[in-house]
Amino acid sequence: MRHWPTLPETAMIDDLLKQAPERVESMIDQHEGFAETAMHYMPEHVELETLREAIQCCQACDLHRHATQPVFGEGPVDARIVLVGEQPGDQEDRQGRPFVGPAGKLLDQALQRAGIRRDAVYVTNVVKHFKFVEKTGVRGKRRLHQKPNAREVYACRPWLEAELALIQPQLIVCLGATAAQSLFGRDFQISKRRGQFVATDWCERTIATWHPAAILRMPDRAKKAEMEQQLVDDLVRANDAPH
Repeated sequence: MRHWPTLPETAMIDDLLKQAPERVESMIDQHEGFAETAMHYMPEHVELETLREAIQCCQACDLHRHATQPVFGEGPVDARIVLVGEQPGDQEDRQGRPFVGPAGKLLDQALQRAGIRRDAVYVTNVVKHFKFVEKTGVRGKRRLHQKPNAREVYACRPWLEAELALIQPQLIVCLGATAAQSLFGRDFQISKRRGQFVATDWCERTIATWHPAAILRMPDRAKKAEMEQQLVDDLVRANDAPH
């Protein structure tokens, strides 16, 4: 520290800091450091069942080291609507099924209010392993959700793309920012473009709405009720879209 001001590299720090955000964006766009993706684990014959079996061996990112198991999508292969979330939660990780925890219960209620049968839609996530940090409190150890980073999303992306290619849905509903940015692009802001139909590479009608977990975390009761109603309204809009 005593010699830090006299080092010639010190003069470069300000410029490096200014360039850092742009450099990170460039690295993500060019997929630098992404040595392996789920493509390395794809089965020769691609069907939902073979994908579900193959994903059990996926080690494309480090999330498999701590998660109980991968959580693949669930629903009919001919589903008209596909719901895409961020990643499995604690209960999903333990049970091996998507949206079976508290967020899943809220989603079920929203689907019911929107007149959509849960068993008629295909439900999946952008990232298939649970990312968490373990905390110890008065109730013992808890596994708290952590948002997946760009490396993890990119590594897992082939699984989602394979699901969408097989199902060929008429509508895709992105639940939350991570799912929306994965399909619309990283500049997508759910607070500004929620509820709007946009064409994507996977479906002509793709829409983003709130993730049920974000609604559950909202401390303001009035805002929470508003977000829940918006989720239902967006599901109704998706369901009512022309076939």
